[in-house]
Amino acid sequence: MTIKRIFTFVTFIPIVGLLAAFVFANRIFVRLTFNPFSPDKGAFTAPFFVWLFIFLAIGIMIGSVIMWFSQRKHRKTLYDREAEH
Repeated sequence: MTIKRIFTFVTFIPIVGLLAAFVFANRIFVRLTFNPFSPDKGAFTAPFFVWLFIFLAIGIMIGSVIMWFSQRKHRKTLYDREAEH
């Protein structure tokens, strides 16, 4: 086994263990509602860890899009320099 593979296992196993403990600790069902005046309409129920993973994924996607748009001027400068050569 290479050092890289050993390092991967040494870091991957604790992360999986922590993730499993997190899921086990947050398995209570939580209702997400979008209408505060009528909480029964448009309500979704799922375990708490599912909502956390969903909103984490949404946050990562929004952050990625914002970073992609903010780096536009750097990409444009790079394309212009490559076009000159």
